[in-house]
Amino acid sequence: MALKVAVIGAGTMGNGIAQVFAQGGHVVVLSDLDGAALERARAQIDRSLGKLAEKGKIAAEDRTATLGRIEFTPDLADVTAADLVVEAVVEKLEVKRELLAELDRITKPATILASNTSSISITTLAAATSRPDRFLGMHFFNPVPLMTLVELIRGLQTSAATIASGKAFAERLGKSPIVVKNSPGFVVNRILCPMINEAVFALAEGLATAEDIDNGMKLGCNHPIGPLALADMIGLDVLLAVMNVFYADFNDPKYRPAPLLKEMVAAGYLGRKSKHGFYRYD
Repeated sequence: MALKVAVIGAGTMGNGIAQVFAQGGHVVVLSDLDGAALERARAQIDRSLGKLAEKGKIAAEDRTATLGRIEFTPDLADVTAADLVVEAVVEKLEVKRELLAELDRITKPATILASNTSSISITTLAAATSRPDRFLGMHFFNPVPLMTLVELIRGLQTSAATIASGKAFAERLGKSPIVVKNSPGFVVNRILCPMINEAVFALAEGLATAEDIDNGMKLGCNHPIGPLALADMIGLDVLLAVMNVFYADFNDPKYRPAPLLKEMVAAGYLGRKSKHGFYRYD
């Protein structure tokens, strides 16, 4: 059954989420206040679909049909008829809380609200709405069209029916969901981000070059990508935000963000999206 899905936030994650729902045959509204971001999103999704068509993963005609199922709009009022809304805006608690309160106000009572947050408490976000039982985390992984995992996060208030719906949504997209209790970083980032942060400490201490650290983890641990290259892909600002959440919520010094990570973010060296991180992308 086709759904009407809304995705809020036309960044890398929001674009990917919109794309996979549209590929699944659903009508999608992708909303962002920034008109330029919406234009970039349209171009990015078209490029992504083009690459899939070139590799024979989708038919050429599906590229046009999929893009045609996505409405790009700066007006949040256009999402009111959605059956499912996934927010994928900046990883800041107050921004998300304000957005979710507004979505709660304008959407249908039966609409399920979800957050793609990678670290913020689902229990806390759910409390910003009048339907916390119909709120869950749906944490997709980048690049969304290629990565099969979706973490479904159950807040303290999330109902079993909402988790079951989230699981059905994910499986209809060809994804493999896992169900996780609410906790900072959930499962994957709880393990992954401290590992990357430790690699930044190792680099700052001069233990090895960035290339050798990454090659060590690829060749010694069979990782497909090294931790520093992965940090550049994720975005160093995103990684820092996650580590700050861990440090604050666990109150444990083992989650202290590496000073080099903080300095690089302050310098605007954010990874691939700024063309400069632990590696250069000119």
